[in-house]
Amino acid sequence: MTALPLRVMIAKVIKMDEILEQALLYDFYGELLNEHQKSVYEQFVLEDLSLSEIAVSEGISRQGVHDMIKRCNKTLTGYEEKLHLVAKFLSVKNKVHQINDILDKEAMKDNRDAKDLINNIKKISTEILEEL
Repeated sequence: MTALPLRVMIAKVIKMDEILEQALLYDFYGELLNEHQKSVYEQFVLEDLSLSEIAVSEGISRQGVHDMIKRCNKTLTGYEEKLHLVAKFLSVKNKVHQINDILDKEAMKDNRDAKDLINNIKKISTEILEEL
């Protein structure tokens, strides 16, 4: 494997992380944006439209779209810095997965009483993940 394809792959992973972060921020705080901001941001992040495509559909300049997306990112990031809802969500989700991993290891042991308890806990943890 040469260095150039590796750099390209790393850049793609970083871009995917940015898109995931933007989508999570929008999921949690998007309703706090005005309708025009939401429309532009959704087209860019969720629908993966180009700046030019959004500019045409919204009747604004490409630079206007770019500036609005930048402002929206700053606004959504600011909400997260103050409220930490995304961080708390990801933390709870991670802990539930840790619980499930521990339960999977325990389920391999041959203890009928423990298996009933494990199944009940797994049911509850699955319900928690569905509610998140």
